[in-house]
Amino acid sequence: MLRRALLVLGVLALAGAANAGDGRRVSAVVDGDTVTLTDGARVRLVQIDAPELGTSECYSRAAATALRRLAPAGSSLRLERDPALDAIDRYGRLLRYVWRGSTNVNVELVRQGAATVWLYEGARGRYATQLLAAARDARASGRGLWGACKTAWNPTRPATTSPRTRAGRVGSAGGRCDASYPGVCIPPPPPDLDCGDVAPRRFRVLQPDPHRFDGDGDGVGCERD
Repeated sequence: MLRRALLVLGVLALAGAANAGDGRRVSAVVDGDTVTLTDGARVRLVQIDAPELGTSECYSRAAATALRRLAPAGSSLRLERDPALDAIDRYGRLLRYVWRGSTNVNVELVRQGAATVWLYEGARGRYATQLLAAARDARASGRGLWGACKTAWNPTRPATTSPRTRAGRVGSAGGRCDASYPGVCIPPPPPDLDCGDVAPRRFRVLQPDPHRFDGDGDGVGCERD
């Protein structure tokens, strides 16, 4: 009887450990495709690519904001390894699909236009078909970086983004221009853009200023960036 009870307790302990492994928590979002966990691990969301923070790439801050909304600090995630792909990259980051509840965060970022698809060395993982379909739909609809930036994309290479500029103007982003920014064409949120995500500086701003470009309320946006 005692042996049976110990066996049951052992099974329960293993189940608890498995569940704990599926509930790893976010410490911080590094950029639009990387998070750190409270156990110190760094996770690179596999098969996708987002503009790098700290560079001149368009949409880098908006991409990081999108990931923070989907996987905020303290949230519980499930990590899924793809046996068809590398498990760790050259920087020691875990290469994983990230799930929050029933949401595949990798696919959702691409669907929102906050990231593109990057099939490294042409390797197609478990969700490659879904990711590519989400990217094509976001691109056709001008969502996210597809509308806000000039985006050069090849699914087997990282994407490059730059502001849509023509004589100092932001591009039409699929024809959607927010009336708060006359004289330039900046799309309305979502997502919330920062000055680093748009090309012009010192442009006229009217209220309600949904992107909050005019921090001091003087009617001029991005004058100090």
